[in-house]
Amino acid sequence: MVHVLSSRILLRPTDPERSRAFYGGALGLAVYREFGTGPERGTVYFLGGGFLEVSGRAEEPPSPAVRLWLQVADVTAAHEELAGRGVRILRPPVEEPWGLVEMWIADPDGTRIAVVEVPADHPLRYRP
Repeated sequence: MVHVLSSRILLRPTDPERSRAFYGGALGLAVYREFGTGPERGTVYFLGGGFLEVSGRAEEPPSPAVRLWLQVADVTAAHEELAGRGVRILRPPVEEPWGLVEMWIADPDGTRIAVVEVPADHPLRYRP
């Protein structure tokens, strides 16, 4: 078995500055570390229990199969805040049949991001 010490998601944006402005500014993710110099330098953001690294540059946007899942305490408040910052809202918060409240947004390259609230009475919060 591989003993994993840390993990992160790696994104190679088509426009690194625009993506850093989105993740650090519009989403307000805190910076864990930065490395390198120039426009393609790397920035690693705290992402709850993991990290998101935005570094390098890609010719094409990431595959539509790449998606992020971000859990927040209050998705309605997150919706208001992100909409006020001009974040592209693909779908406002909706309570799903499985009991989570989900909103979908997109980063500048079109990467879909689920912003999810786990209600207090949801089974994900309690396991007998």
